Amino acid sequence: MSDIDNTQAEGAAGAPNPTSKMARRRARELALQGVYQWLLSGNNATTVQRHLESETENLDKIDRELFVSLLRGATGAADELRGCFEPLLSRPVAELSPIEHAILLLGTHELRHNLDTPYRVVINEAIELAKGYGGTDGHKFVNGVLDKLSTRLRPEEVEAARAKRG
Repeated sequence: MSDIDNTQAEGAAGAPNPTSKMARRRARELALQGVYQWLLSGNNATTVQRHLESETENLDKIDRELFVSLLRGATGAADELRGCFEPLLSRPVAELSPIEHAILLLGTHELRHNLDTPYRVVINEAIELAKGYGGTDGHKFVNGVLDKLSTRLRPEEVEAARAKRG
């Protein structure tokens, strides 16, 4: 971690700030691991959460509230979330890689429920997850689906951003 990242991640007393940008990115990564595990194992979200929390080093350096919200939101409403993005897919959900599937569940949940996070941040974070954990062009696929979905779920925000860009 660079000095800049350390400064951003620490509060006034030098303790980690669990709401920093890096803490939120780590929360999304851990939630991705959890949804991926949930998809493959069939275990419930509570079991997956306990496992991840027991196996994760430096748990105090993640935004735990975001992690839990994303994991439980994506797994608890998976069918409803799939219903949002499935019409935008070029192939059936069953043909998605587990990573793409998990990222789309997380991104869709965040677009629908975390309205304080700008839609472009949600999409960019999903792209970064896909680049880091997915296949070669998975990030392009994720970007396309979530970009289309954002115009359906957050039309006013998307239009305002487009108008601002000119």
